[in-house]
Amino acid sequence: MNKNFNKATAAGLIVALGIIYGDIGTSPLYVMSSIIGKREISEHLVYGGISCVFWTLTLQTTFKYIILTLQADNRGEGGIFSLFALLRRYRRWLYIPAIIGAGTLLADGIITPPISVASAIEGLSGVHGLEHLIAPGNMLTVGIIVTIISLLFFFQQFGTNLIGSSFGPIMLLWFVMLAVLGVNSIAIYPSILKAVSPVYAYELLAKYPGGFWLLGSVFLCTTGAEALYSDLGHCGRGNIRISWIFVKTALLFNYFGQGAWLMMRKDGHLNGLNPFYEIMPQWFLIIGIFIATAAAIIASQALISGSFTLISEAMRLNFWSKVRVKFPTVVRGQIYIPSINFILWFGCIAVMLYFRESSKMEAAYGFSITIAMLMTTILMFYFMKFVRKWHIALISLILAVFLTVEISFFVANIAKIKQRWMFLFFEFGIIAVMYVMYRARKIKNRYVEFVRLEHYLPMLKELSNDTTVPKYATHLVYLTSADNPKEVEHKIIYSILSGKPKRADIYWFVHVHTVDDPYTSEYKVTEIIPNDIIRVEFLLGFRVQPRINLLFRKVVEDLVKEGKVHVESKYERLQHLNPVGDIQFVVMEKFLSEDNELPFFERLVMKFHFWIKGHSLSEAKGFGLDQSNVDIEKFPLVVAPVANISLKQVKVSR
Repeated sequence: MNKNFNKATAAGLIVALGIIYGDIGTSPLYVMSSIIGKREISEHLVYGGISCVFWTLTLQTTFKYIILTLQADNRGEGGIFSLFALLRRYRRWLYIPAIIGAGTLLADGIITPPISVASAIEGLSGVHGLEHLIAPGNMLTVGIIVTIISLLFFFQQFGTNLIGSSFGPIMLLWFVMLAVLGVNSIAIYPSILKAVSPVYAYELLAKYPGGFWLLGSVFLCTTGAEALYSDLGHCGRGNIRISWIFVKTALLFNYFGQGAWLMMRKDGHLNGLNPFYEIMPQWFLIIGIFIATAAAIIASQALISGSFTLISEAMRLNFWSKVRVKFPTVVRGQIYIPSINFILWFGCIAVMLYFRESSKMEAAYGFSITIAMLMTTILMFYFMKFVRKWHIALISLILAVFLTVEISFFVANIAKIKQRWMFLFFEFGIIAVMYVMYRARKIKNRYVEFVRLEHYLPMLKELSNDTTVPKYATHLVYLTSADNPKEVEHKIIYSILSGKPKRADIYWFVHVHTVDDPYTSEYKVTEIIPNDIIRVEFLLGFRVQPRINLLFRKVVEDLVKEGKVHVESKYERLQHLNPVGDIQFVVMEKFLSEDNELPFFERLVMKFHFWIKGHSLSEAKGFGLDQSNVDIEKFPLVVAPVANISLKQVKVSR
């Protein structure tokens, strides 16, 4: 990792504004209106709500994520899978909080775009002349929002390089606008600043009727905090921490400004008004809505891109079946996953058509993120214990503070389940897929039969030199899962030697190892028999696309140049054109044999696993192999052979 990566720069600060703060930065659009709702506006409610927001942003976002969690960088990368990669060698069961956190984060991706864009567009209902056309929930408003969301997902396939360059300046304008509007309102009613006192938060939660349950609305102010950590690799710790000072200041000015407007409102209820738009001068309303819409789109874009990255990491860590990944631009880390893009688009449109207006979405928003934050807290406990090696008393104190806050938010958000029951299917589905992929791999690994390669070396060498057997390929390449370079799967030996033998000049055994360093791209070569049998081990970071076809050709070219591999065409005139020779990959695809005697749960897991595999990318495409030089061999997977076969011979009477 670049030593200067975590240092703040002017350009880095602008980039951080555009990439990281979309979700948390657009929360002023709906937080205060959600806290007040249809309740009577009172000093108790307004001051208490503002105080809760202030201390939530201070404890949860600033202390937990900005100060503490950003220390848990994996060679400059952040996010729940990067954290898990650092810890998996200490506790094997930590994959459970990792997949739960990842699943709930992805679920957040189907409600953030609708609620952000809807909150922005619905502001048009306050513009003179549009109040009868634009109203929350009507067909025109829903149609505009659905169109914007659909266009956003449609343009994902082309990459965001062009529009991405403008994200930072737009978000800078957005936060300046938040601060200016808030300060103008605070100047009229400066007493609102007293809400900084935690006493108001305590009185709201302890004494206001049903005050504790308002934490479900308060929590919306910090829903984008996970993005601060997930996008660590894009911006660097220094840029995030310094830019957060500006962002938090702008957010607090706006929240306090909305509180000031509420305290000055003569009518005792909101009556459908949004304090965010009410603190805008009437002449500025159209401009403010335009900027808010742009910020909402940026928030959605950041979350969609984060979902692509999350699934990409899950594939590399064997939590997700291989799916097609595209690279629309040359920008590092910018990827596009068509299947995930469609799932998110479908989910967003379904959410929009079901709820129809942002105020109803507020009641369903936040539950997933509370779970994701709790899972991060669990992983951070082990990071502080095993990686940082802090004193257990300090770790316990920090854990107690975070668990108290987050469990309180979780309990308050439980009330939202009845408004968001449909999300549970999405969350459980994602978590189930990740669990099945991980568990099935463990089941298969228990029964994979490895053999010592040294026992078969004479036969392989003899076959390679036997000119009476037609040559199958110059380079015959098998992908092996054996970590030990002296071993190989029995099925590979069977494929080469049994039936019609496969003669080759050189037999290659290629092993792909996913390492914890996100961007490692290295290889090791073991010459088992020089120029006859060679093992290549690729060490690839979990964010590196495994393009084995290209990588392997590069390895062969390197070895030819080093004189370790000598392959010449039998046609003299072609020797200078074909220094490497032909390469043939053999991919062994498994299917679950009926000749298995698995426990019920494991059989269920394996059947679901192979069903998922059947609807996913093939092994060949998943490893980036060229279809023109790949042979697919299917073989039955027998992980638990039937022990006793009850079969009786009946003699034929003559």
